[in-house]
Amino acid sequence: MSSLSKGVEKVRISLRWDPSPSGAPSHDLDIIAAVYSADDPRGEPAHLVHFDRRSADGTITLNRDSRTGQGFGDDEVMTVELHRMAPSYVRVVVGVAIQQSTGRRTFGDITGTGLRIAEGYDELARHDFSAVSGATAATVAEFTRNGSGVWEFREDVRGFDADPDSFARLMGAAPA
Repeated sequence: MSSLSKGVEKVRISLRWDPSPSGAPSHDLDIIAAVYSADDPRGEPAHLVHFDRRSADGTITLNRDSRTGQGFGDDEVMTVELHRMAPSYVRVVVGVAIQQSTGRRTFGDITGTGLRIAEGYDELARHDFSAVSGATAATVAEFTRNGSGVWEFREDVRGFDADPDSFARLMGAAPA
């Protein structure tokens, strides 16, 4: 964290996975961030950010989006600038969903999966999705703004059996 008084300010979420074997359909995993307002912190997200949607205020950016897992290093990267978010936003839930266009795939079906959440050089969390290997989507983190306006981080790995659209509606409603 930046400091005890400032809380979490800007995080980088990095996702990687191995490409499909030769001749098999590609695996496509997506990072999704749901932002919730103080008026409805566990209801409908005020906005979603993923491969097809951006943050209108520029506080959440998808820096890299892979559809195959090919290449070296991270396949998808999202930056969340919590310190720049409007005071009306009090909760951000981050998850990963597997596109299901070529048939049902779970995290256990995809090799080399890994996720890292960091603030600067400080690693906040690292996951390999083994705890949710039977799931098609999973939440990985929750950021909440406390009463003093400071953002706090909590690991939140929960598996879901949902396509990306359904997952986007469910990910923030489940109890913390």
